[in-house]
Amino acid sequence: MMRTRRQQRGIVAVFVALAILSLLAMVGLAIDMGHLVLNKARLQSTVDAAALAAAKVLDQTNGNEAAATAEANSVFELNSAKFPDLSTHRGRVTVTVEYSHTLNPFVPGGTPPDYVRVRAAGLPAATTFLVVLGLDELMTRASAVAGPSAPIVTPCDLFPVAVCADMGAGPPNWGYPPYGQPGNTVTLLKLASGAAGSTFGPGNFQLIRLQGSGANVVRLNMAGGSACPAPGAMVDVDPQPGNVTGPVAQGTNTRFGIYQGSLGRGAADYPPDIFTTPAPATPLDSQDGVHITCNGQPFNGLDQLAYSYRNYLSDYDALPADYSGPGVPQRRVVTVPIVDCTHPVGGASGTLPIAGYGCFFLLQPVKQSGTDAWIFAQFVKDCPGSGNPGNQGGPGPYKIVLHNDPDSTDS
Repeated sequence: MMRTRRQQRGIVAVFVALAILSLLAMVGLAIDMGHLVLNKARLQSTVDAAALAAAKVLDQTNGNEAAATAEANSVFELNSAKFPDLSTHRGRVTVTVEYSHTLNPFVPGGTPPDYVRVRAAGLPAATTFLVVLGLDELMTRASAVAGPSAPIVTPCDLFPVAVCADMGAGPPNWGYPPYGQPGNTVTLLKLASGAAGSTFGPGNFQLIRLQGSGANVVRLNMAGGSACPAPGAMVDVDPQPGNVTGPVAQGTNTRFGIYQGSLGRGAADYPPDIFTTPAPATPLDSQDGVHITCNGQPFNGLDQLAYSYRNYLSDYDALPADYSGPGVPQRRVVTVPIVDCTHPVGGASGTLPIAGYGCFFLLQPVKQSGTDAWIFAQFVKDCPGSGNPGNQGGPGPYKIVLHNDPDSTDS
C-alpha cells in the first residue's frame, strides 16, 4: 500500500525528533560527564588533604584517633568551602574516617592505627541535557588513604649522634619504650669525657660522621645542616672520635634559640623551635653517663621534669591554625640512628650497623662544662624523616604519604 505524503512527513518528523533527542543526549553526556569529572577531581583533592592531615596528626600524637579524626573533618570542611558544588551540597555528602594497622589489607579498627582512610560519598552534580533521559543528577565519591611510606633508604637531616640498640628487643623501637608507654624515660644521646665506658668503643662519645669529619662539620650538623649522605643505602654509621664539646653545644643549642661561637648570627640559617622551654634552664645532669640527676636530685621519671614531650605536644596543639612564626616546629625532635653495638669499635677503626631510626625530643640545651657536654633527650618513637622512600619494608625513617586504597578504585 502506498503511503501518502502526509504519512511520509509524519515518519520524517519522528526520525528528526529521535535524532534531535539523540543529539541532545550526546551533548548532555559530554557536558554533564565533564561536570562530573570536575566534581570528582575536586572531591578527591579534598579527601586527599584530609587524609594527609589526619595521618600527620596520628603520627605526631602516637595514634590519637580522636585528634586525627577532628583534623580530617576540619581540613575537609575548610577545603569544601572552596568548591561551589561541594559547598552547596555539603549536607548530602557523607564523610567517614577509619584507621588500620596495615595498609593491605586495610582492616578498620586495627591497632596501633598507622594508616587512615577518608571516604566521601554522595556528592551530586546537576545535569543539563541529560534531563531528557530522566537523569536529574549524577553522583560521585572519593577515597584516600595516608600513612607512613616505606623506609627511606638514604635519610637526610640526621642528628650526628647514634645510640645502641637492644638487639634482643628488636624492631621497631629496639628497647626504647616510646612516648606514652611505660618505661619511657631520658636517654643520653652523647656521652662526656670520663663516662663509665663508651658503648661504641674507646675514644668514641656516640658522635657519628655525616658528610665529613672535624669540629666545624659536627657543629653545623648539630644545628641541622646535614644534607643527605652519599647515594645508596645507608647501612651503617661511621663514629666520629673525640669529645668535641664546644661545637656540640653551639650547634645543638641553636634549636633552643641560643647562638654562640661561629653560629652567633645563625638564626636565619638555623632557626629555633617554636617552643624553647626550659631554655636556658638545664635541670638534668650526669657525672658518669649512667646516673642522671634532676635539679641535683636522683632522677626518677619524666614527671619530675617541668617540661617534657607531653608539655611540648600540649603547647603545639594550642597554636592557632594561622600561626606564622617565629620559630620552626619540631626543631627539637631529631632523627637518630639506632645501631648494633654488639662489636664495639675503637676511635675511627670501624663502623656500626644501623638497626633502625628513632625520633628523640631534646629536653634541654647542652650545658658545656669543661669536657662535659651531655645531650639529654626523650625517645618519641621510630620516626619519619626526609629523603626518598625505598621500595621495601623494614625499620627506618619514613614520610607520611598518600597510598592507593586497596579496597576502592576511587583513590
